[in-house]
This record gives sequence, structure tokens and C-alpha cells, in this order.
Amino acid sequence: MHLVRPLLRKSPLNWIVLVAALTIVAPRLAHAEAHLLIEADSGKVLEAENATIPWYPASVTKMMTAYVTLKAVKDGKVTLDTLLTVSPTAASQSPSKMGFRPGTQVTVDNALKMMLVKSANDMAVVLAEGVGGSIDGFSVMMNDTAQKLGMTQTSYVNPNGLPADGQITSARDLAILARAIIHDLPEYEYFVHIPSIRFGRRVTQNFNKLIGRYPGADGFKTGFICASGYNLVASATRDGRRLIAVVLGASSGTMRAVRAAQLLDRGFSGNTLAWLKPSLGTVNNLVPIDTTPPNLRDEMCSGKRHKPASDEDEDSVASNAAGASAGSETGATFFAAGLQPPLTKPSDLIAAAPAPSEPIAVYTGPTRTGTGVIAAVAADADAQTQAKPHRGKKSRLAARKPDDAATPKAEANDGKEPEAKGDAKPPVKPVVRHANAKPDAAAKSGAAAADPSATKPVKPKTTTAAKPSAKPAPKSNSGDAKPAG
Repeated sequence: MHLVRPLLRKSPLNWIVLVAALTIVAPRLAHAEAHLLIEADSGKVLEAENATIPWYPASVTKMMTAYVTLKAVKDGKVTLDTLLTVSPTAASQSPSKMGFRPGTQVTVDNALKMMLVKSANDMAVVLAEGVGGSIDGFSVMMNDTAQKLGMTQTSYVNPNGLPADGQITSARDLAILARAIIHDLPEYEYFVHIPSIRFGRRVTQNFNKLIGRYPGADGFKTGFICASGYNLVASATRDGRRLIAVVLGASSGTMRAVRAAQLLDRGFSGNTLAWLKPSLGTVNNLVPIDTTPPNLRDEMCSGKRHKPASDEDEDSVASNAAGASAGSETGATFFAAGLQPPLTKPSDLIAAAPAPSEPIAVYTGPTRTGTGVIAAVAADADAQTQAKPHRGKKSRLAARKPDDAATPKAEANDGKEPEAKGDAKPPVKPVVRHANAKPDAAAKSGAAAADPSATKPVKPKTTTAAKPSAKPAPKSNSGDAKPAG
């Protein structure tokens, strides 16, 4: 580099030659990850690598689903209290999902929280059908919105990110969308940084591992399918300056969070070699690359990983189980003081337990207030207990029939955010939180008596039916033979 620096200082023409050379070499050196770091206010690009290469979005698709839904709320077309009904189509979506039976009702508010924290694919369809009339109708709204925002590399086919022909985006376009959420919907932005939710007896931590761990983290969404790898759009704010990081194609849920933390660290600290780099301009001015998206299926879901890793890694499961453990008190103290925790390396921060937080209660049925929230949470908990009676190993084996062995199972969370295995029973009683309130806002609660049919009862001693996710999906652009999302 000390040999290059004098040449760069001597003539601006040398910059052009260098950039041209890098452009020619870049496709050969490009690896299966895309990174982008921008300033939220100005859109200024701080770092970019493969940022305009098309990519499969997976569940970061739900960012657009939330944007279109909340724009409809802001425009008065629906309200957060509007009741939506789970259709058979919604109920048939692959996990991760809430698993409600057709006919179950849920508010827009609760559906958004379930979709954004648990990454529930069924709730994404519930919102799409409720706002757009159908998946196809809502997809048109998503694509129209993308074009208006300048997301020229993006096209949508469904609201949840399950593999489908034409479901494509890029790091550039996702950063544009994140900025739109911040600037166009500030009153609803709290939806993208809820630390955890409680449904009945289950507590689910946000799959974005920066929330509650990385100082200043305040958004957005994760995603995974075999073809895309592990994706993350994340934001953080320090000293009034907000940055947005996009990581696509990471090797694990932990690695995508570490990569994003590293990007944010460099952005907040200021790169001492920034003078050596030409200005990258603003995110909207990044030039799209016309090529096909990389397909990471072989790398992510074959060989030793023939059952793809869940979008929730083992350390996330431990974090869910720990909840508001005493071990998190030190981190919480530093977060409360707005200081950097003693663990400074991104890998250490991500490996630590999240700062303690009270899960926000979500539930089925219409909005209620006061003690109605407690009643609704309790009813959902009772329904869970009745639907999933404890069965010992012997009884489970007895319930199986010989043909069970021939029943194909879907790939473990192939391209899906994790289902209930990452959820843990909380050590505390349900917390009453306002269904529409920001995590730091005054409580204005609401819930309804839970629909007893919210979960499908299990009949003992019957042949195990294949879940909808076990059925082959339609031909997808990602090359996934089975559903994912």
C-alpha cells in the first residue's frame, strides 16, 4: 500500500485506472457474501462489497410486508386493532410459524409482532391477505412500493420470503428499504426492535442477535434459506448518528451478527484509511449488477449440513432459556448507562446473553384492555397445554405405525426461521404490555380471549401426518427443492 499511495496522490487519473482494475478483478475474487454499511440520515455509503449483486432475500422480505402494512395503517385503510382471520393458505405455510388453525383471529398489531420477532410465515400471509386481499394482490403492492422507493433490483412473489421464482433483492435495495422504514414510519418503527415476545407459555427472543447485545442496536430483520445463506439487516445509533448494516450470505446466524457488528464498529469509530478510498456516493446511486443471484444451497444445506442449520443457533436457544438471568446484569448496567460493555470484541458481544427485557405479550382474538390481557395470555397458555399433552418416550413410539418410517420429513428448517425449539418456558408470570405500545411507552394494554382452536390438538396413536412444509414446493429460483423461509 505504501507503494500505491504516492501514485494515487500524483494524479486523479490513477484512481480511475485502479477502480477499473478492481472492477475487472472483482467478479473473480467475489466470495459468497455481500456487505453494505450506510448512514441512515444521508444515505452515504461507508462500505460496500457485492452490494449490488442480486440475492435471495429469505425472511428479510418481511421488512417490506411490514412497510406496506404499516403504510396502510398510517393511511387509515386498516388499524392496528383490525381483526384478521387465519386462512387455510396462511395455516399451510412452512415453519417458522405460529401454527394457528384456520379461522383463528388475530389483530394487525399482534400479527406484526409475531411476524417480525418470531419470523412467522403464517402471520405474513395473514397480513398480506388482510391488506391486499390475496398473496398475489399484496405482492403487486410490494412491487409497486419497491419501485417507488428506488429498489430497482427487487421483485416480490410472496410476503414471507419462502423460495419462489422471481423473489430477488440486493444489499443496496434492502438498505434503501431500511431507510424508508426509519424516515416514513417513525411512529411505528418500534416494531423492528422488539427484544422478545410471549405467546402463552412460550417466550421467543428476536433472532437479530444484535438486539440487547450490541450497544445502540435498534432494528431490523433476519432471514435464511439454503440458497441465500444467513441474511441480516441491522441498525444501531450512537451519539445521534444512526448506521444501517446489511449482511447477506453469512455461514451462520452468529456469523451474520458478528459481521454486522464489525461493520457498525468500523462505521462508528471512523476508518483511519478512509482518505485512501474514493467516495462511494449514496446508496441510491450504487450501480446495479445484471447477473443471477448466487445459489448457496450446496454450501449451506448439503454434505454434513444436509439438514440445514436453523436460523436460530444453539447459543440463541441458550439465550432464550436464560431470559432475564442474573448473568446479564452487568451488560444491562452498561446498556442503561449508554456505555460500551466490557466485552468489546463483536464475537464476545454476540456470544453474551442479551440484556434483560420483559417480553411483550401477544395473543389471539380482538384487542382488550386491563386484566383482559392477562386473561388472554392465560387462555393461550391453557390452549397450548391441552394441545400438547406430555407423552413419554414409550407412548410416542407406540403411537407410531410401521409406515411412519416411510413418511418423508421436510428438511430441518430449510430456509426457515426456527420454530418453537428455540422457545423456552419463562421463569416469570406473563407481563401485561400494551399491544400497540412501544417497548418504552406507557402501557395501554389490549387482548382478547384466546381462540381455543388456536393450535391443532394432537390425537394419540395415529399415523404422523406430514406437515405442510414436508410437501415439495413449486419450482423456485433458489434451487430449493423443499419449502423454506
